[in-house]
Amino acid sequence: MSTETTATWPRVEAVIKDDGTGEVSIGGTVHQIRTGSLPDARTAVISLVAQTADKLGRRVRASMSDPDGDWPLIIHADGTVEPDETAEAKPRQRPEASTEPEPGEKPAEEVSSPEPKTEAESEASSSPVDQDTAHQAPGWVRSAEQQAETAATVTSYPSRRERRQSFLTQEQAEEPATKGWRGSFTRMGIRMSPNEAERAERADVQAVSQHWPGPRTIAIVNGKGGAGKTPSTALLAAVFARYGGAGVLTWDNNQTRGTLGWRTEQGPHEATLLELLPQVERLLSTGAQSADLAHYVHHQTRDRFDVLRSKPMELASAQRVDAEDVGSIHQVASKYYRLIFIDSGNDESDPMWRRMIDHTDQLVVATTTRDDHAEAGALLLEALAERDERSARLAEQAVVIVNQADPKAHASDLTRVATGYRDLAREAITIPHDPAMVDGVLRYGSLRPATQRAWLAAGAAVARGL
Repeated sequence: MSTETTATWPRVEAVIKDDGTGEVSIGGTVHQIRTGSLPDARTAVISLVAQTADKLGRRVRASMSDPDGDWPLIIHADGTVEPDETAEAKPRQRPEASTEPEPGEKPAEEVSSPEPKTEAESEASSSPVDQDTAHQAPGWVRSAEQQAETAATVTSYPSRRERRQSFLTQEQAEEPATKGWRGSFTRMGIRMSPNEAERAERADVQAVSQHWPGPRTIAIVNGKGGAGKTPSTALLAAVFARYGGAGVLTWDNNQTRGTLGWRTEQGPHEATLLELLPQVERLLSTGAQSADLAHYVHHQTRDRFDVLRSKPMELASAQRVDAEDVGSIHQVASKYYRLIFIDSGNDESDPMWRRMIDHTDQLVVATTTRDDHAEAGALLLEALAERDERSARLAEQAVVIVNQADPKAHASDLTRVATGYRDLAREAITIPHDPAMVDGVLRYGSLRPATQRAWLAAGAAVARGL
């Protein structure tokens, strides 16, 4: 017999009914039981008590009462149940259904007398097996394996704290519509809920407005020039900076006449990454301040992101940047910016291009509807998939942005290219043709509303990978 004293055990008492309801008291805390049947109620009680046993690190004695009797049990943390031999079980005899016919009802036909029992059968029926079985608490006692099989089908019952609704809980009321005829009614004082298109736009705005823990690097790539890498870099950065706030940098990581500086505003200086490189150690020191970067980056006054230019007027031989330089610039960018968008060159074999990939968290393939641009992007993804495990994940989770650069292209051309990428990348977003993207400085506010909405969707697709 166990040497444990009853005083050290929490008092556990349960009462359940045929309909699967009841309650169990554990150490004074009452838990309601609501199941669909008596067996399920038993399993629910065992599960609750087993959790207590697990917390205590030892088995628990329990007194269980159901329509079949009162049963003293011992329940273990793994759900095993055994009779408690230190207490007496009290089985109950259920009342048998009456065989008397109701008034007006014909009596049941008489049945023939059963065959007389053999001597062995008589001994079996008079043996104390029924009493022993009753003491074993039929329906309660089970092994850990039996308990595991049935526990999965029983509802878990919340604690009192879980059932109580916190006074601090607040429902977020949906803002009324602001667009279309619904928005017009809202402005007249008639509150209208937004339609699905406006809800989708709000979801995309929320996605690009997030701030992630630690910096994130997004590389915009394609092995062909003119595929839309620079517009994609600038306009994605504009989306994230306009909605999510400052701390967004675009970086022209190009050996051969990168044009990001041509398509963005110039600050009050002409500095490029070539001027920044000699200052890396100072900028990484503890005494450096974020305002010091204004000497080297060009702030976009309307779209709120910064640009680290290359020197497109110089030959590549005059501004050679190696893989180690890429790592140094990325260190500085990661210290001062939360999001880094890299406009890449066309040479995928260049060490600086490969080092960029090593720092990338999200890959964006920019392409137009031209077949050679689309094919170059697809080949790049296939090559990355074979490079190493990390590059393969980048390729698999890439976002493709299909830009209708040619005004003569049709919507079907956008769909065709986007569909062709669906098996190669995570998402493919299409951008309609917009004259404001063709030449000059790129500004998000200069785009048509439909183009702005498309770039917002592209930004949300990128955000889902961060």
